[in-house]
Amino acid sequence: MKFGVLVFPGSNCDHDTFNVVAEIAHQPVTFLWHDSPSLENCDAILVPGGFAYGDYLRTGALARFSPVMQSVRKFADDGGLVLGICNGFQILCEAGLLPGALMRNAGLKYICKQVHIRTETADSPFTSTLRKGQVLQVPIGHMDGNYFCDQSTLDTLQRNDRVAFRYSTPTGEITPEANPNGSLSNIAGILNEGRNVLGMMPHPDRSSERILGSADGFAIFASMVAALTGAAGR
Repeated sequence: MKFGVLVFPGSNCDHDTFNVVAEIAHQPVTFLWHDSPSLENCDAILVPGGFAYGDYLRTGALARFSPVMQSVRKFADDGGLVLGICNGFQILCEAGLLPGALMRNAGLKYICKQVHIRTETADSPFTSTLRKGQVLQVPIGHMDGNYFCDQSTLDTLQRNDRVAFRYSTPTGEITPEANPNGSLSNIAGILNEGRNVLGMMPHPDRSSERILGSADGFAIFASMVAALTGAAGR
């Protein structure tokens, strides 16, 4: 089992993500440079947060054309696990691996704080160690985290249980006040149709050790390890 962490010019959470896999999950992990199409036989791909290509033009819009993303698209199409965090979520949407778009926060300000998210499904390789309805404390740090899609796409996401997380109160209530950025239906993370790609704005990489204020985010990485271990055992 091996994880790959993508590195774009402007990535700033790549080492955070690498550290979680190497030091907390104790799994093999390597950096994958944006300009190389090789995924180096990795079993899961992590698209980290940051400001890929300085967020010029539009968040994620330039990163989608990187050679490595062409390989990630094929990898995902073949069923490989892909997790996009914050800027990584934006990149996955721009690349067409996930539906919808991330727009400017409703308050037009950068937001960096702890939030709570409610687990909407445990039926995915990223949430299998969680319970439906379980609330996690995780941080956010973004300017363009306002998730939007058309009504038809939203209906499909909800009908097919593809909303992974929603912003909530600490007790799990979905309220406008708990929504930090104006995201449609309080959406904080979604799955693709094959359920092997997850994009989320909150940072599990920054909430995988108690010293950081919360270790709740590690459950997402633990779920991926469990999924890959199970796949390897079949």
